[in-house]
Amino acid sequence: MAGELTAEISKIPLEISFAQGNGGSIIATDVDNNGSYDLIVTERGYIGAYATNGKLLWSRRLDIRLSEHAEIHGLPGLHGPGVQAGDINGDGKIEVLFLDQESRVRVLRGDTGQDLWSIKLEPPSGAKQWEHLVIANFRGKGDRDLLLQATNKMGYRMGRYIGAYSLESLQAGKRVPLWQRDDFGACAHSGARVADLDGDGRDEVLGATILSPEGNILVKVDIQGHLDSLTVADVRSDFPGLEVVMLEEGILNRIFLVGHGGVIWNTAHKKRLEPQNSVVGHFTNERTNMQIWCRSRQNTYQTPFVFNGYGHLFAEYIMNDVIPPDWSTTGIEEISPIHWTGKKHHLACAKERHKADDVTIFDPISGRFMLRIHEKASRLYVADILGDWREEIIVANENQLHIYSNPQINPRPGQPPLWSQPHYRRSKMTWNYYNP
Repeated sequence: MAGELTAEISKIPLEISFAQGNGGSIIATDVDNNGSYDLIVTERGYIGAYATNGKLLWSRRLDIRLSEHAEIHGLPGLHGPGVQAGDINGDGKIEVLFLDQESRVRVLRGDTGQDLWSIKLEPPSGAKQWEHLVIANFRGKGDRDLLLQATNKMGYRMGRYIGAYSLESLQAGKRVPLWQRDDFGACAHSGARVADLDGDGRDEVLGATILSPEGNILVKVDIQGHLDSLTVADVRSDFPGLEVVMLEEGILNRIFLVGHGGVIWNTAHKKRLEPQNSVVGHFTNERTNMQIWCRSRQNTYQTPFVFNGYGHLFAEYIMNDVIPPDWSTTGIEEISPIHWTGKKHHLACAKERHKADDVTIFDPISGRFMLRIHEKASRLYVADILGDWREEIIVANENQLHIYSNPQINPRPGQPPLWSQPHYRRSKMTWNYYNP
């Protein structure tokens, strides 16, 4: 490890290896309700639950629905975990949900992995199968609802088919959806996300179209091309609720800031550089509004740029001017904001691009590498799994998970846990390569 920050490592041996392809990933949840977060690992034909102390809690060989490039193979997309976890019946215990390759919703006990119930659902006309699922709260009853999504079976695949279901109805064998649509404006490479944008306790469905909890279109963004990335955050403190950052790939290559009521602003880099991936957070001492970092698409010599919360260009630089001399010229990927230091502002975490290699924590405004971790990272997941509201770095290195934590004393230990923010919890369940 090198840089001005430090990290401690712990290792978890896995039953499987991530070395073969790009299906499957990691999510965090407390599967056995003991007050500590655990990690669920998915790979083709496999789901396993591991405690952060390295203990294997349970594992199953199951035909879980996973994929690689969503536009070719369907959802959940590159590095998509294909699994959800939550208390779906109000009994205080966690259940684990996934889709199999036959459009069957399967529900397991979180603490043991044993089967609880399952139900097969017919996919929409035009789709091969249901491909992506998200636990949601559409009726104001908690995590009692389910969102399903599918792509078109022919051509460039987009998740236009979407349906909402009551989980209690599904458990009772009733297959009638709460609502269903075949015109959802999806991200090109990722599954739908949900978040409670307006603070009414119910989730909206997020894409180029934002749907109400009842499945009605609230906002339809005029995308010229397709969306590459979508992030939810409280970007503007002067607007109520949360905002959605959308990145467009096309002729215009725009960045949109969208609220519950519509588009707040859209802008583009002065050279129309494609933004492709974003990291949203408080990267400066300005406390009221967030900044939006965009990676840019170039295969080499990336040119990241940063907009402030009002859509004004704040900073830009050439990645190769700031990376270590032996870092790949292809730059970085799988990029997340990270609460690492315990201070008020975010940093960003990423892995080396296009190969299983090193990990960095960097300053999004200047690009300065503040920590470099020598790794063989094929997956990179950032989440608070140790419970002090700072976040850890979880790396999949072939047949091990490596957990990196900050060994320094937390300067603000009394902060509310990040998991208490519903949109944080939702995002850590539905991430993939394009939307960490």
